[in-house]
Amino acid sequence: MSGTPAAEVVLPLPISRPYTYRIPPGLAARVVPGARVLVPVRQRRAIGVVTSVIDAEAARDLKTIIAVPDADPAPSPALLRLARWIAGYYGAPLGLTLRAMLPGTLWQAERPGGPREAEERVLILTQRLPSLLERERAFKRAPKRRLAYEAVESLGGSAPVRHLTTQLKLSAAVLDGLVQQSLARVERVAQPRDPFSDLATPPPPTLSADQRRVVEEIAATPSDVPVLIHGVTGSGKTLVYLEVVRRLVEQGQGAILLVPEIALTPQTVARVRGVFGDQVAVLHSGLSDGERVDAWRALRSGERRVAVGPRSAVFAPVQRLGAIVVDEEHEGSYKQGSAPRYHARDVARVRAQLEAARLVLGSATPSLETLHLGDAGAVRVFGLPQRIDARPLPPVAVVDLRQAPRVPEARGVPWSEALDTAVRETLAAGDQVILLLNRRGFATYLQCPACGDVRECPRCAITLTVHQTPPALRCHYCGHEEPVAPACRLCGHETQRMRGIGTQQLEHFIALRFPEARIARMDLDTTSTKWAHHRILERVARREVDILLGTQMIAKGLDFPGVTLVGVVDADTGLHLPDFRAGERTFQLVAQVAGRAGRGPKGGRVLVQTRAPEHHAIRAAQAHSVRDFAAAELPLRAPPHPAYPPSTGLVRFIAAAEDADAAVRAAADVAAWLRRVGSEQLEGALTVLGPAPCPIPRLKGRWRWHVLVKATEPRAIGHVVRAWGRGAGAGGAAVVVVDRDPVALL
Repeated sequence: MSGTPAAEVVLPLPISRPYTYRIPPGLAARVVPGARVLVPVRQRRAIGVVTSVIDAEAARDLKTIIAVPDADPAPSPALLRLARWIAGYYGAPLGLTLRAMLPGTLWQAERPGGPREAEERVLILTQRLPSLLERERAFKRAPKRRLAYEAVESLGGSAPVRHLTTQLKLSAAVLDGLVQQSLARVERVAQPRDPFSDLATPPPPTLSADQRRVVEEIAATPSDVPVLIHGVTGSGKTLVYLEVVRRLVEQGQGAILLVPEIALTPQTVARVRGVFGDQVAVLHSGLSDGERVDAWRALRSGERRVAVGPRSAVFAPVQRLGAIVVDEEHEGSYKQGSAPRYHARDVARVRAQLEAARLVLGSATPSLETLHLGDAGAVRVFGLPQRIDARPLPPVAVVDLRQAPRVPEARGVPWSEALDTAVRETLAAGDQVILLLNRRGFATYLQCPACGDVRECPRCAITLTVHQTPPALRCHYCGHEEPVAPACRLCGHETQRMRGIGTQQLEHFIALRFPEARIARMDLDTTSTKWAHHRILERVARREVDILLGTQMIAKGLDFPGVTLVGVVDADTGLHLPDFRAGERTFQLVAQVAGRAGRGPKGGRVLVQTRAPEHHAIRAAQAHSVRDFAAAELPLRAPPHPAYPPSTGLVRFIAAAEDADAAVRAAADVAAWLRRVGSEQLEGALTVLGPAPCPIPRLKGRWRWHVLVKATEPRAIGHVVRAWGRGAGAGGAAVVVVDRDPVALL
């Protein structure tokens, strides 16, 4: 006896198992794996994705699929396989993984088909009047109608109604007259919402000899071998990416270009559109729902072939995918902070394998993981060791803040006489300066000089940062804000002393020190609105800014020939954090910002202020040498030192609860379960550390404890992650988060 046709459907919920629904006969042809379906869930409706079609037992009391909104599957078969890999590798529910793959509006049950396509009204001429005599007869008493007719004729016989009324100032009544006279008709035509449609920057006409060499070497490499373009800052890696992709697009294939979130500016899009024109679709969180869905649909239909965007663009439904490019592959922003906690670089590698596409990574400061794969032969490395036009890398001078003479007026600002003189000389020469301080706000914290009390966030175990514009004490983790009290809350002492320094205080000091200079500050406080950072950078490009100061967002991707001095005001802000990547991040940050100097014909120089001038991260950045840094850092992450990636696999289990004891108990339970699995099932392949309080023990009102798991064998790591995802462990009253391959341990 045959069963009832049914579909297994996953919903965008943190649930590992699928739901089973009866397939109505009228929808059977469209219910296939990957199809979006509208289904009943208790007293409401929800959108789910079909993962398989089965024969269910006829006796089962199944609910029925209500509708199938699309003609084709939303995730393709390859993307569905990729979703299964992500769910298994990162221990995430498949429903949450699929939710991350599709635009958010496609999960709205109230509008199953998603936002309607934008349309515009187009006037189309339906009758030709070739002779003057015919026109005289047709428009004898309507000269304005004749003017409108001939205007549309000159535009090729059709034109948007909005263009005719707003740009040519033709009245709607005149256009209606053409329609009534049967000389024209009005049609509604789909008009994709594309905020970048007017952007395009012509690419340089020719590649350098080095760039051509790398392009040819990549073309000669088997497409299933990932490649890394290791090019110094200013070597023109972007042009190599665009040439590799251009060759593929000419052959009818598509491509994805991933860039860090901060690098996705109209400047970047304009460079890509300069090569590929209207073939480019941008996927970005800053776009409206309609703009994102239109870009997604244009890629899925094959109307556009090149997707550009941050980490989520790795899921772009590009047809005939030929290449995925990951620019600045070392960037931590490629790691997703919520389930599924995927790393876009690693997902790109798997997707490229599934779709037989080429993976191209690029960076001036590659991650140690990628360098390790290069040394092992799993990634082929191609170098761009010189800047365009053979311009030299800028010399880097290290200023020891423990001994260097300070400017007396600086007070709490670490401002040496050497940096002061360099800024003054640069401004006098009419050149531009970049100053990096990777800490926003005015001061790090507020402390009473009488009793020593420091104001902390009531929801996070972290001091509140002092801001002056607007005046407030603010938490940079949960957003808690409170006024700056005139007196100490404990002892009533009237004055409280600010400790530490942030970008606001640096800006205040620089404005007083160099009153003639035009200053721009770039941090999260000044770039919270859409494209705000782009507007600041445009001012720098137009030479309307003399000094650009800011946090890490000014360290990457900027190319301003007028910048001849880069100053790192305090290189130690992240150097001694309790995180195994602290040195690597410091090296990358200092090396990247150093690369902003000397891109023009005048050359440039870099001053790095630090209290740890002998640290290998500072020394390697001074030498612009990734290899020097790796040679010093990698032994520190391998036995006899505590092992950390890339010498071992790493998973972090984080237990969080509003009650401190509940978090402790949950973390202890997780550690006990891990040790039991390691000894009983994995022959001691796991090393379990903890439980211990997180370096930031309380965040957003929840106490946090973590357990670290290490294993050199990936299968052992995968076993515990999948077992936990199936519910083998118990979180108890706390929420337990699993983060495989974490990029930070704070």
